[in-house]
Amino acid sequence: MSGSPTNGLEETHFSALRGQLHEAATVFADGPDALEGILVGMVDDVDRAVREPLEIFPVCHHSPASALAMARRLREKQPKVVYLELCEDMAPLLDELRNCRLPVAVQAFASEVDGFPAEWAPLSVVAPITEASAEYQAIAYALDTPGVELVLVDRSSDHVFQWDGRHGERAPEEEPGGAAGAPEPEAALHGEAVGVEIGDLRPRFAELEEHLLRHGKVRHWSEWWHQYVEVPLGDSDHDAYRQVMFLVGSLFRRLAPGDGDRVRVDEERERYMWTRIREHLVSSGAGPEDCLYVCGAFHAASRVEEFGVAGSGSYAISPRSATTWQHGLIPSSHAAIEAQFGLVPGSVSIAATQWAKNLKRTRVQPYRLAGQDGAKKPRASKKAVAPRKAPAVVPAPPEEAAADRLSGFLRRPPVLDTLDEAELLGWSVDIVRAARRSGYLASTADAIAVFETSILLAGMRDRAKPTPYDFQDAAITCIEKDSVPGRRDVRRLVEIMMGGDRIGRVGYDALPPLARDVHDRLAPLELKLQQRGVQRALLDLHSSPELRACSDVLWMLRRLMPHGAARPIMGERKLGERSIQESWDLALGTHQRALIELGYEGVSIEQVLEQRLRRDAYGPRATTAGVLAAVEDATLYLRGRRLADELGHRALEVLAAERTVDGAPEVLRRVRGLLAYYRTGEPVLPPWVESFVKAGYAHYCTLLPTAFTDEDATVGQVAAMLGFLFSMESLALSLGCDRAQLELAVAQSRPTDPERTALLWAAQVQLGALSRAELRERCGELLANPMVVPAYPRYLSGFVHALVPVPGLADVVVEAVSNAFGRLPDPVLLPWLPTLITTLRAGAADLAPLLIREAGRIFPARLAALDMWVPPWREVPETATSVAGPAKAADGASRGAALLFAHPGTLDAVAELLGCDGAWASLDADAAGVPGAALLARHPDTAGAWESLLSGS
Repeated sequence: MSGSPTNGLEETHFSALRGQLHEAATVFADGPDALEGILVGMVDDVDRAVREPLEIFPVCHHSPASALAMARRLREKQPKVVYLELCEDMAPLLDELRNCRLPVAVQAFASEVDGFPAEWAPLSVVAPITEASAEYQAIAYALDTPGVELVLVDRSSDHVFQWDGRHGERAPEEEPGGAAGAPEPEAALHGEAVGVEIGDLRPRFAELEEHLLRHGKVRHWSEWWHQYVEVPLGDSDHDAYRQVMFLVGSLFRRLAPGDGDRVRVDEERERYMWTRIREHLVSSGAGPEDCLYVCGAFHAASRVEEFGVAGSGSYAISPRSATTWQHGLIPSSHAAIEAQFGLVPGSVSIAATQWAKNLKRTRVQPYRLAGQDGAKKPRASKKAVAPRKAPAVVPAPPEEAAADRLSGFLRRPPVLDTLDEAELLGWSVDIVRAARRSGYLASTADAIAVFETSILLAGMRDRAKPTPYDFQDAAITCIEKDSVPGRRDVRRLVEIMMGGDRIGRVGYDALPPLARDVHDRLAPLELKLQQRGVQRALLDLHSSPELRACSDVLWMLRRLMPHGAARPIMGERKLGERSIQESWDLALGTHQRALIELGYEGVSIEQVLEQRLRRDAYGPRATTAGVLAAVEDATLYLRGRRLADELGHRALEVLAAERTVDGAPEVLRRVRGLLAYYRTGEPVLPPWVESFVKAGYAHYCTLLPTAFTDEDATVGQVAAMLGFLFSMESLALSLGCDRAQLELAVAQSRPTDPERTALLWAAQVQLGALSRAELRERCGELLANPMVVPAYPRYLSGFVHALVPVPGLADVVVEAVSNAFGRLPDPVLLPWLPTLITTLRAGAADLAPLLIREAGRIFPARLAALDMWVPPWREVPETATSVAGPAKAADGASRGAALLFAHPGTLDAVAELLGCDGAWASLDADAAGVPGAALLARHPDTAGAWESLLSGS
């Protein structure tokens, strides 16, 4: 727009201000140049917005002054249509705000995307709403006033991602001189959602913001806004409020840097909103004089062609993508709003306190949705309710409505509030009391120091009355000293004292069906699940079997929700095991957002769990171990065999497509568990299990030679492959697999490193290609070779890993370790010992208990017996027994029967129990022949049957 006046109206109302700005530009810029264009252009923007027939109400996000001016204007004007800058697809949810406790956020959520990059999923857009916001006043007025229509005109949630793919570009404000403190958990209530900026007013020109903060003698933008805009506008009239907000919006818009993407998005939003407004005016027939347009002050000073009801631009709104959006309400908090929109911590809480003070001072009656938590019930009237009357205050004609109020506002010196000593003294006493509870050594002297320092800081900053920010600085200076004794510092204590972090709650009636179903199914626990904090639930499933349904719900919630929402203290759920008592820590009220977002995915938790298991199993990054985990979860939580069998066949497909052995340990563990479960709980194995064992046997036999030499494969993965082959061998052979395939795979393996060489030796022992005696000889040769001794710990690590496929080698491993400690001298053993410990700890820590048990079985239990103890592997082997008869001692006597003749009582008791009569033969009875042959002569049929079976006749 040009800076020169264009009509008589401008000459009447804003010509004086233009002249003053022209003179100022000439003085400060040494001539009317760019500065005059900016200053006069700002006046033109104000003039254009003021003269618009459709009244524009500029607001700032979560501003008490905007909320107060909005409540006052709504009662004066009583508009019939309210246009609100909010995503148009969120309109159906606004009536559910009456079932919530503010602050809450209206959310649009899409778990699956169609038309956007897949890595963006899930998409989430939130618009937080607090009581101290002009938007809430407009919503409450429109929804509870008969005959008033609320129209949301901003871009849809789908267009938010169509136009701007950035997921937040601004970090929260930090305190000068250091980073901000650790974020509170409540700051994450919005998750990774993209916030809709309603009335965002903040300089986009860094130098301008720095200039304002420096000359305003404040630390951050929130304090500047509170001191120089919020407080002065709290007592201004409607026209002055509008023109000042128009001016601030125009200033920030004209001094914005050249960020093309952001400017493009802002202009697109303005074209979108004015297009929707004109479409509604045409379709409804409403007059602009009966409407009110609520938008951010930044957008109120728009210069796009589509601006106004008589805009000349023709804007075509692009269609939405095919993404399916779900809508709901989620809890919010002051900390979450501050974190998402880059506000200094505590600013929203201070704004809420300022809102309460403004209401008490001005006695303005705010709007509040009927039935909302905390709302006053309307008084019953004896008279019949009359229809809504005409506006009590007739709007001024355009000439008066456009009168210049800026000149007086800008020239008026700031009104210095008088010091409220009672309020400041109460603050000082309260902060000292809170500091004592938090572990600070604060006293009455500190309260006096905080009081005096607050007045001193306010005076240094040219204000008579200390603001909450002055008081916060004074409290930090006088109380915090050098360290923070507790979890909260003084800054946080002041924020809590000023109003705290108010956390909203979504009521039961506003929850999605899934969340209501969860609350209904957990009702037998008799807990207040909507309250924040942790609650303990005790379930005695033996005496109260009806609680098993609650247990099922809790285990599924543990699987689906974040850690801490449902945490088991006692009890577990594994394949084939069910607890008889359970204890849970529940925090569903704290994690209400996560529960609500589950409701966007389905109508029951069983449906959501099934969808997630399918997504994990059929995803592009699905692995065999992951699909088997999905099978196990389907069996544990959903019980039915249908989904488990389907996912089992999917695991077979994924296994056939894999070319690596990365997940072999997890596959082995889960297959063993599922196989044990089906063998004990089912009459026959499911078909997919048999097919998986057959395919896995052939698959790992094929990959085994390559895995032994592959540098990317670890020894644990190779051991897991052998564990699968050896533990599933009997079942695989019964299903038609060929053992020769495994023997060939082992024979073709040529490892080069010590760990895999030891693992190969163990596999050869299991297959019978290498005897235990030969394995012991090889271990002895390793210890006897000085060149190999430094690498002996790695051989031991391979032997320990070999316990996975060949657990029967535990005694050989214990022997190998013991021989090393017994044969190696200290100069060799001591440098070698740390390597052994670190190797075993890093690669085989989970197998150490097996070695410890085996060592406890072999070694003596008492220290005194250790000196006389001879290891089993050092005992002299006995003479092999003859096939023709029992072993003989040196003197020819029978050694096997000596124990029986020495202690006949045991066999006498067994014979009496069986009802057998007979006398004991003498010890020398075997001189005539072998005593065992008497049994054959007494019962010849058994021998004849064996003879016919062996001869084949």
